[in-house]
Amino acid sequence: MNRILSSFKIFPSVFNIYGFLFLAFLYMPLALIVLYSFNANPINIAVWTGFTFDWYRTIFGGAAVETTFDSAFSESPQRIFEVVKNSFLVAVSAATIATVIGTATAIALARYKFFGKRFYQTLLLLPILIPDIVLGIALLVFFVGVGFELGLLTIIIGHVTFLSSYVFVVVSARLAGMDTTLEQASADLGAGPFTTFRRVTLPQIMPGVVGGFLLAFIISLDDVVITYFIAGVGSQTLPLFILAMMRRGLRPQITALAVLILVFSFVVATVGLLLRNRKS
Repeated sequence: MNRILSSFKIFPSVFNIYGFLFLAFLYMPLALIVLYSFNANPINIAVWTGFTFDWYRTIFGGAAVETTFDSAFSESPQRIFEVVKNSFLVAVSAATIATVIGTATAIALARYKFFGKRFYQTLLLLPILIPDIVLGIALLVFFVGVGFELGLLTIIIGHVTFLSSYVFVVVSARLAGMDTTLEQASADLGAGPFTTFRRVTLPQIMPGVVGGFLLAFIISLDDVVITYFIAGVGSQTLPLFILAMMRRGLRPQITALAVLILVFSFVVATVGLLLRNRKS
């Protein structure tokens, strides 16, 4: 019996080691990207030759270091700001529209009964389950078939088609744990459906709405596969810009851009958690 009990005492140590190895496997590549973004070696980022901020200075309009930048970065920093502007325009627009559609759909399916409700719920999950390359090809065929000119508008429409499902899932989870007695009391006191939604329902589901918006925003900002198929001339986003740079090899400029995206994503996630805790 004592031998069995002593064997159980080993498990916490094993789990701690497993947890450490798992976190190291998960975050070590990110740590290496951050480290290599400060590497002064302009050709091979895996060979450390010194510490420098040159790659960040060049991204933000500083003087380029001679012989370090190829044609992908020989363009002015305005080119980078242009693709960043496109990315933010697409992400904000798509996330906003998807949040409205996803929230309205989640409320309709949670509060009303109608024919085909189960089928509609399953249908809403398909954009999440379908591989990105299949969805990208399908959207491309659709836009070409109806005569849409590929550009920022098609990217926004394409992102809304699958981001609405993510928002729907997040808001639905919030609605599932919500007490409906306050809504019933509001109706009993004579409040209309819109007043009940604005003053009772929306404040309670707001953490889910904010979380869904931020999730949709980050997914749209980072999307590559679907955007690659439905982007037109002059509508290049930051992920596509980085992908084009990668064809010339992995350079420190790319790692610097990746670190900036990583920091921004971390800030957005932190803001989302703070807002959620504040509103909960």
